[in-house]
Amino acid sequence: MTTAHDFELDSIDGKKVSLAAYRGKAILIVNVASKCGLTPQYTGLEELYRANKDRGLVVLGMPCNQFAGQEPGTEAEIKTFCESRYDVTFPLFAKLDVNGEKRHPLFAWLTTQATQPDGPGDIKWNFAKFLIGKQGEVVARFAPTTAPASEGVVEAVDRALA
Repeated sequence: MTTAHDFELDSIDGKKVSLAAYRGKAILIVNVASKCGLTPQYTGLEELYRANKDRGLVVLGMPCNQFAGQEPGTEAEIKTFCESRYDVTFPLFAKLDVNGEKRHPLFAWLTTQATQPDGPGDIKWNFAKFLIGKQGEVVARFAPTTAPASEGVVEAVDRALA
């Protein structure tokens, strides 16, 4: 059986990262963008991360430029923007595609999983959220417009960390 722990990605600094390194933690995977109306969600993602990282939550930001070209920068520019504008301390990764022919294998797998409250299928916009349980299984998917501090996200994170 495939789990999130089976995938490897490039960090925003160009290092290979196996998601197996996060085994035993809950993981919130989010496709992010710096020039989107939803970009202020970085604040909520960072607050969620800081409030729960000691309990075992990690937020992983996956920059993507597939939605109206809203992540045009280089990895260095993205990292600087996130750290200086939103004080992001959670891990960021290299830009990738979440839909289409060049979709990263992680997102090819994520988008086929039976998920709630947002169901399987292509990602509709920046800031789609996938919550991964401690064993690497997808336990929830949230629409891009769902705020990180929403009751649904917070309750799902609490269940995943229990």
